[in-house]
Amino acid sequence: MPEESLDTPPAGGRRGWIWLGVFWIVVLLGFGGAGITLAILGPPVTEEAPVLAVAPVEQPPPPPPAPRGVPESLSRYLDPTLVEFAAVGALPRIGPDGSMPMRVYARPFDRQDTRPRVALILGGVGLRASLSEEAIRTLPRNIALAFTPYAPNPAPLIEAARDRDFETLLALPMEPTGFPMNDPGHRALLTTLSAGENAQRLDWLLARFPGHVGAVGAIASMRGERFAAMAEPFAQMQLALNARGLLYFDVRPGAPHPERVWGFTVDVVVDEPHTRGEIEQRLAQLERLARERGSALGYLGEVTPVALERLIAWTGGLDARGVALAPVTALVRRPEIATR
Repeated sequence: MPEESLDTPPAGGRRGWIWLGVFWIVVLLGFGGAGITLAILGPPVTEEAPVLAVAPVEQPPPPPPAPRGVPESLSRYLDPTLVEFAAVGALPRIGPDGSMPMRVYARPFDRQDTRPRVALILGGVGLRASLSEEAIRTLPRNIALAFTPYAPNPAPLIEAARDRDFETLLALPMEPTGFPMNDPGHRALLTTLSAGENAQRLDWLLARFPGHVGAVGAIASMRGERFAAMAEPFAQMQLALNARGLLYFDVRPGAPHPERVWGFTVDVVVDEPHTRGEIEQRLAQLERLARERGSALGYLGEVTPVALERLIAWTGGLDARGVALAPVTALVRRPEIATR
């Protein structure tokens, strides 16, 4: 028998190594075949669980954003079709369907009421917040409130007035007698300015607060007499208001009614002078004119404790005396000169 060295494996060991090699060859060939099969046939198809369709939850539409330049608290009182956006802010306009601020924002009134009608504009609203709040809270809603464009914080007051359904007006500063000693204020309409400059100023004024039925030509006791005496500038101002669907009230007793814009001329300035006795006499005069003519319009230029006290007392007895307190929109007249 040949001698086996330590370097030569025994015969049985050689056969074990041979079989181990065959095993790994088979394994490798199996993996390779599976890979080729997957490449050709693709991955096995598995049955997926059905996906249940869930109906989307309907969300309420977001509230419309406040128009640019309009406090959010006031936007709910506005008809968005009656607002025009400009660099100076939100300007009033006639709607696409012909609707106008003077009608949309007007208070309802029974025009079949045959009683004499008396209407009143209270000016100076907004300058003295506490007195303005008291006026809005205590006065009858048919009295029109004229807001000054110089009010330091008008939004809460306008919101309170709209909540009570007052008709509101913008007080227009125009050049008065005694100017410049009597100064109507920033961006007033002046006789020395060009038509374009006055038009820009008017737009700025109209954009101060939205939702008015119109404008009144007075700031407190200053009634714009010099500006109103200039035929062309005064006519252009009226035409601009008319083109935006606004009313105009002239605070010069005895002046003609506005010719180029829907409106009315005040018959009596109630608080000149501003004393209890004079206010009572002027209110009695206003009521007497209403009985004689069928209607009359008064203007009170400043909100004071005395004025509020006398107004509340006077208006409280009108029904019993057979006189109707009417909103100013119930007294307006058609323009006398064609505006289109």
